[in-house]
Amino acid sequence: MADPEEHPTDQPGCPSPDGGGLLPAELRAWMLLLAATGAVEQRLRAVVKERLDVSHDEFLVLCLLAEQPEGGLRMTRVAELLGRPKTRLTYQIACLQHAGLVTRRSVCGDRRGVEVALTDKARDLLKEVSAPLAATVTESLARFMGPDQCAAMRGLVPDLAEDAPAE
Repeated sequence: MADPEEHPTDQPGCPSPDGGGLLPAELRAWMLLLAATGAVEQRLRAVVKERLDVSHDEFLVLCLLAEQPEGGLRMTRVAELLGRPKTRLTYQIACLQHAGLVTRRSVCGDRRGVEVALTDKARDLLKEVSAPLAATVTESLARFMGPDQCAAMRGLVPDLAEDAPAE
């Protein structure tokens, strides 16, 4: 676990995966995962704003689009994958489009369908900041979890487990 001196004493500690509490192992593990991802997200918000000058939610849109091999995604699919209302997503996409990071185009044969894709500017920017953002995630997790827990969490995503550097 993380060094207790790194955290204020007035905050409760991270749920222990070893037990000792009232919760079953699955719930303790889920609470640990939520706490760790919350810590990562909190730190990442600041770095994303500083490095990319976009909101965290806009960053999630960019990351989702960056994972598309070619082209983009329909707005309805982006909303579905991120669990966002379409109206909120429309605003976020408008902000990203204004910044020159995404394009929107009508889907052929569907007058209501809109596809959104990254611009070259966004791809270049994401390449430029990917290492510092990854370091932020790694450092945030290391403050909250031990190496075995980090490895187990990466193991939840098989492709990442194979590519992960040794702790």
